[in-house]
Amino acid sequence: MIVIGIIMYIFGSIGCVSNIYVFTKWSFSTRNPTDSHRKVRLNNSSLYLLTTAIANLILIIYPLAVRIIVDGFGYLVTNLNEIFLCQIRYYILQTALMISLICTCLATIDRYLITSRTVRLRHLSASRHLTKQIIIFVVILTNLHSIPTAIYYNRSRVYDCTISSLIYANYYLYFVVVFLYGIFPICFLSIFGLLTYKNLRTLKRTDNTGSLIRDKQLSEMVLFQCLALVFSYIPYCIQQIYFSKIHQLNGPPTSFDLLFRIVTIILFYVNPVTSFYIFFISTPNFRRQIKNIVLCHNHHVVNRIYPLTIANDGS
Repeated sequence: MIVIGIIMYIFGSIGCVSNIYVFTKWSFSTRNPTDSHRKVRLNNSSLYLLTTAIANLILIIYPLAVRIIVDGFGYLVTNLNEIFLCQIRYYILQTALMISLICTCLATIDRYLITSRTVRLRHLSASRHLTKQIIIFVVILTNLHSIPTAIYYNRSRVYDCTISSLIYANYYLYFVVVFLYGIFPICFLSIFGLLTYKNLRTLKRTDNTGSLIRDKQLSEMVLFQCLALVFSYIPYCIQQIYFSKIHQLNGPPTSFDLLFRIVTIILFYVNPVTSFYIFFISTPNFRRQIKNIVLCHNHHVVNRIYPLTIANDGS
């Protein structure tokens, strides 16, 4: 946990910050009047991915850091630090994770609608203004839903964090962890991911403006994000069920049980940590944007042309 956790913390933070920069550029880039429809289509999905990147960064900065301190260095939860290591930690974890999952699902369905050959389905894609409203609604809803977590997560007898209410503990296990973290996103992303992949195979390689290839690359980014998400959260859901119900019948956990728990916790953070590197490997446009950042390439051509154009018009 110490070695792998610190490595994931460093590379995950760098990756999420890079994701935020790239998706901010894509989401709020200056629109070209001659190509505004393509910009709107790309910006909607980029807004969802930008929100996901911010949520993933929050997951790494606070919950992962606390996990390394508690599980790695054996820092005990006491009455003095209970609010920071238990209540605030799990409130932030649940809220940020739900925002990340929901926005990934919204980006997936947006990509499915955009890549559809049916005009009616393409028109169902939300407008830019509606997309912002949806994101704000998701943020508010997830924060409200996580309030009981901040109330019922308290210090246990073994100086760890546990849910003090049996009713909420069952709700958290079966609805939040199993359904919201596992069943729902896996089923949703599997269905719309396969449908999007089917749509991508029918798209032409490019057109006169090159917009289709950009749509295809952004859709592939969302699909790879879905695969990492499924791989990351399924083991965690299994571990939560095992430790909450099964191991109670067998007495104290064994060394193998504890190793299994640590491995699944590490896998839990694979999705937010590796998203940048998945995008970088899979998407040429994303690599080109990162290359421009590293080499400090700025496109000043447009800024030099506009004054000349205005001067010519004035003459």
